[in-house]
Amino acid sequence: MRGTLEKRNRSAKKYYPLTTEQKEIVICEANGLIKEETFVSHQLTDFDIHLLRQGNFFKLYEKFGAHIVTKDGVIGTLFAVWAPNAERVSVIGDFNGWNRDLSPLAPRHDSTGIWEGFIPHLGHGTLYKYAITTRQGWQLEKADPVGFHSEVPPKSASIVWDINYAWNDQAWMGKRKNYNAHNRPISVYEVHLGSWMRVPEEGFRSLSYRELADRLTEYVKRMGYTHVEFMPVMAHPFQGSWGYQTVGYFAPASFFGNPQDLMFLIDRLHQNDIGVLIDWVPSHFPNDGHGLWQFDGTALYEHEDMRKGFHPDWKSSIFNYGRVEVKSYLIASALFWLEQYHADGLRVDGVASMLYLDYSREEGEWIPNCYGGRENLEAIDFIKRLNEAVYSAQPDILMTAEESTAWTKVSKPTWDGGLGFGMKWNMGWMHDTLEYFTKEPIHRKYHHNQLTFGLLYAFTENFMMSLSHDEVVHGKGALLRKMPGDDWQKFANLRLLFGYMFGQPGKKLHFMGGEFGQWDEWNYQSSLDWHLLGWEPHQGVQKWMQDLNRMYKNEPALYEDDFTYNGFEWIDCGDWQTSVLTFLRKSPNRDQDILVCCNFTPVLRENFRVGVPHAGGWREILNSDGKEYWGSGKGNYGYAMSQPIHWNGRDNALCVTLPPRGVVFFRRDK
Repeated sequence: MRGTLEKRNRSAKKYYPLTTEQKEIVICEANGLIKEETFVSHQLTDFDIHLLRQGNFFKLYEKFGAHIVTKDGVIGTLFAVWAPNAERVSVIGDFNGWNRDLSPLAPRHDSTGIWEGFIPHLGHGTLYKYAITTRQGWQLEKADPVGFHSEVPPKSASIVWDINYAWNDQAWMGKRKNYNAHNRPISVYEVHLGSWMRVPEEGFRSLSYRELADRLTEYVKRMGYTHVEFMPVMAHPFQGSWGYQTVGYFAPASFFGNPQDLMFLIDRLHQNDIGVLIDWVPSHFPNDGHGLWQFDGTALYEHEDMRKGFHPDWKSSIFNYGRVEVKSYLIASALFWLEQYHADGLRVDGVASMLYLDYSREEGEWIPNCYGGRENLEAIDFIKRLNEAVYSAQPDILMTAEESTAWTKVSKPTWDGGLGFGMKWNMGWMHDTLEYFTKEPIHRKYHHNQLTFGLLYAFTENFMMSLSHDEVVHGKGALLRKMPGDDWQKFANLRLLFGYMFGQPGKKLHFMGGEFGQWDEWNYQSSLDWHLLGWEPHQGVQKWMQDLNRMYKNEPALYEDDFTYNGFEWIDCGDWQTSVLTFLRKSPNRDQDILVCCNFTPVLRENFRVGVPHAGGWREILNSDGKEYWGSGKGNYGYAMSQPIHWNGRDNALCVTLPPRGVVFFRRDK
């Protein structure tokens, strides 16, 4: 029996150990106990077709693609693919010499356009593609749209793969709703897996998923982040797209390993109480010949009209959101990563480009909707259905929108007229704040409104404050280089930026490298400059970020009420002449309020008066100018006592020292 099975697997020219499920089938086969239900469970039923035609087949990955099953006592692979306009479909691969005549699939007789078939003695590790003959007579070779694994690019075949994995994160999964809740601290470390750290001894290759497991987990835990966010880990042919040109919506990027390797990484993070968010791209897909584009010789997944089906910015195809099969495909993909890979949430890329028919288009290059407007009604319906389906199936996760316009209620429930996301990136705050920080301090008082304007709309959405990869690429420079002044001033400004961000209402996200003051803008082809941590200024920024995360998680006022006015109060937002901002982050019981004082100039401000709502002592809990952060050491010796002086509209006031280009946090002393 073993020799026979090894021979079967070697038909793919590579031997892969049998999975647990395969071994179970072998044992049953050897004892005459054939598991026929294994085959039946992967066959498409009439009810599945009913769901597909409704746009509600959210488990289609259990039936489409390639599944290892047993039929009539023989182990093999069951294939199913949607290609309604194909004249003929067959499976090709190493197992049949890539001959399109040897392994044909049969069309279902229900007008669904589904082709299916069982190929015996075909198992785990087999390379394959779909050979499609179109009605125009074209001969196409396509990767599986629902394939679970693929070759390392530039090779492009899919791989039959059993994605069973023995998870060890049950404790995390049982409590993650507490970590993902809106009233909990959420500090996200955004990571590009291919460039976070590399191996110089081996040609600076990227770390594998399994190599990342211990190193990334240890670092994120030490730094105090609550979550990581992976830039897209779905299969993509070109690393220069950073993963945003996805071809495999059910397969992880094979550059770093196989599906179980990625699961191992996520599992390890979960075992250390670190949540995992994944970037997901339903807004467009690339036009690679082996991908979704013109899959059966027609615009199957994309919109046929170029005015709706081609993205002018990214030179890629836009999904046809009005097609029910496409809607099922995308929602199933989202649920696949949440359920099969235990992701704790998805960051949905390019939402703004989905919402507007005229996004990046000139007059005459787009088609108005049926009411004459610019809103993409089909995409809006898809987004709402996506969030309803995901939160219904996985209520403990986070769905976050990258949306940069003034569209209302992006992060509000669909029953309230919203799009249904849990959170939205605050792009307006990011742009205004970074523009302010790039200015010389002498000019900042004339741009004070760039700091205060964001609070006018801060509670209209559930915002995540993001300093993402987009701010350190394409010639924008690293965050540290954006700062004016000499080196000392640049580092002080960077620490001030991070401290100001942690004081603001909203959850937090930082892109890798910023936390220790990377000098150069991000390059996906090289590692972060970890050697910089040999210098004290960079050590200081890193320690500052560690202490910010620690304070953030320990102070309920900084996270419990991020999304309503109840958690925030200005002390003085109008002191533009001194470029000082003072405000409160309020705890529900008010005995743990945090006072935040920001000095955006290089002037040391001693005996600076700040009105406070409570008489008594206020403890200085964090100061960005501390010498341990490479600051000048100016501060308040850890404490300030109020005086009964009416100031800033309050009956009591503190007299404090505000360090140059610094931020100081005080907690009310109970």
